[in-house]
Formats: sequence, C-alpha cells, structure tokens
Amino acid sequence: MPNLTRRAALAAGAALPAAALIPATVARADAHASGPAQPKARGAMLGEMTVTALLAGTATREGDQQETFGMNVSPETFAEVSRAAFIPTDAAQFFFTPTVVQAGENTILFDTGLNAAGITGALAQAGIAPGDVTHVVLTHFHGDHIGGLMNEGSPTFANAAYIAPQAEFDHWSANPNDGFTNNVQPLAEGMSFVSDGDEIAPGITAMAMHGHTPGHTGFMLSSGDSALLITGDMTNHYVWSLAHPDWEVRFDMDKEAAAATRRRVLGMVAAERIPMLGYHMPFPAMGFVEASGDGFRWVPESYQLML
Repeated sequence: MPNLTRRAALAAGAALPAAALIPATVARADAHASGPAQPKARGAMLGEMTVTALLAGTATREGDQQETFGMNVSPETFAEVSRAAFIPTDAAQFFFTPTVVQAGENTILFDTGLNAAGITGALAQAGIAPGDVTHVVLTHFHGDHIGGLMNEGSPTFANAAYIAPQAEFDHWSANPNDGFTNNVQPLAEGMSFVSDGDEIAPGITAMAMHGHTPGHTGFMLSSGDSALLITGDMTNHYVWSLAHPDWEVRFDMDKEAAAATRRRVLGMVAAERIPMLGYHMPFPAMGFVEASGDGFRWVPESYQLML
C-alpha cells in the first residue's frame, strides 16, 4: 500500500497524496459508562517504519490563556484570534503525546510523558511492554517529557539505551531541578548525547529546535522516500503557536529563539509538505502545516490514515 513519498511531497503544485500515512496500530481504551472509548495509540506506516502516537495524558488548564500563549500581545488581539478559531480564551486542553517508532529490531520511544503509569498504559494499548523498548530518546528535559523515565525509584524501561541532546544535558546539569535530579540523573551514566545533524539510528536524525529549552531537539524520520518530523514542544498549541509564531509562550525559556525556531521549522514542513507530530497538538498529534497569512495553519490528519 502506498505511503506519503518525499518525492511527491516536494513536487511543485502536487496534490496531497490520499494515502499519505497508512494506519498500523489503532488501539482504544476500555469504554467508560459516561462516554465512548477514547483512543490511546494511533499508528502509521512510514516506509518500513511504524510510527505510533501515544496519548500518555490529557488535562484541561483553566485561566487566562493569553498569559501563557500570547504574552506579548494585547488581550483584545488574543481574544479576536481565539474567537475566529472557535476556541475560548479562559481554558485550553493539553495533550501529552510521546511517540514510539518501530524500525527493524529497534523500538524507539521519544519522550515519556508525565509519569510511568501514563506512558506504560499508552504503550500497552499499542501492544508494547516496557521491556520491549530498546531506546528512549528525549527531546528535552521538561517534567512532562521525563516524568515516565522512573517508576518508584527504578528505570521504567530497564532494557533501553538513553539518548538526549548534549546541550540540554549540559544546561540542566549546571542548573538542576527536582525533575532532572530524580528522573534524568540516575540514568546519566549510561546516556548517549547527540547534537544537530547526528543520526541516532538508520533514518532518524536529530534537528536542533532550540529556544523552548537550551537544547530542545526534534527528530526527522526518513524511510525510503517517506518522511515525518517529530517536533516535541516546538509548538505548544495548534492555533496560537502556528497562526502567530512570534507570540511569546510562557513555557519557552528563550522566547526570541523559540519564535525563530517556529518560523524556520513550520516554514520547512509547510514548503516540503512533510507531516509532523507535535507533542502538544490535539491527539493523535499528527498533521500537516500550510502557510496562512503571516503565519501557518494546522491541518490535522483525518481520513488519510484510514486509506
């Protein structure tokens, strides 16, 4: 069955291939009495790789979202943009979406969610046990990405090798917090470190996306003519971070660098029509980006995955 090809993606004026991504794993949690079953894992074939988004957690955050996602714009501007997108200004739904990539004999987990229970539960929905994970790759060291590394004082993924950005590790080693001390430091002796352009496994290459944190890093997946970009927290919201990439986000440590990264990366995936998987995009977090005005628009996957 056909996949999205890089050749087709780059063709000038080419229409989006209908079978851009093919589902590999679609798992659903047990139904709750209060509503329908909710998806926990959604997979796609990318060449010879299987790429599965894992819903490790979701939460509603209430309060004035302009204080988080539009720090350098007026409340009136923020309200106008939000209303046009049919979203409220006083609440946001957060999604926490690690990714697992199965390639050959490797089962590679990108980020680990808020806690061990969330990530192991999502992996179970995809038919993967913690002991099956061969590599754990971290985009950065914020708590919602490293929270599942340890389980009651022991490594959650006992058989895994650990890979992290060198610049990220250097920063938090010099400026440790509880998350780093409790979750990363116990694994540091066995960690390998990467920088921009390093290949961590065949077809998986690190891409610097600094700004959100000093070493924040995404990863380009390539198999045959197919490609997909794992972007971590390069964007934190599907509207506010894309339509207005220059808007300052409270979570970004270097706001100017983060805005520049958003423009660079979003511009690339839009121009090359490469799908991306963003950690905080609405689950299943996979989609496309198109240029729109002075910013971009998120185009979530829909029936492409069902063909």
